[in-house]
Amino acid sequence: MISEGDPVPKFELNDANGNKVKSLDFKGKKHAIYFYPKDFTPGCTTEADEFSKDYKKFQKEEIEIIGISPDDVDSHKKFCDKMKIKYPLLADVDKEISKMFGVWGKKKFMGREYMGVMRSTFLVNEKGKIFKIYPKVKPAGHSKQVFEDFKSSE
Repeated sequence: MISEGDPVPKFELNDANGNKVKSLDFKGKKHAIYFYPKDFTPGCTTEADEFSKDYKKFQKEEIEIIGISPDDVDSHKKFCDKMKIKYPLLADVDKEISKMFGVWGKKKFMGREYMGVMRSTFLVNEKGKIFKIYPKVKPAGHSKQVFEDFKSSE
């Protein structure tokens, strides 16, 4: 698992339009990288919707939002279109980046164990260092919490 103070691992994934997005694209910029399990599920829809509604506030403060899940580009495209998501959603189909960040692991739901993405968010400063990690995110209100933590870190 990545720790606060660590540099952001280098990665490259496709966004909802099939364009390559690299971690280096955000060098020198504040950004939040949030990992979520699956497009169109209730918690993920709530989280994406709140980030979308607050996105202009983040942009005004020059903070980028990046969502990552194991869904493919087509799923992300449909999700972005339906939810009117303006920030990049990246397709980690091979789960390599999720594993790199330490968010891929064993989960339990209704007594059943399975492997999946643990909903987590990483806040990154202009120097490319992770300054805050939310290892177990509750979707409702998370966008506001992220915004406030960026503001209080200045």
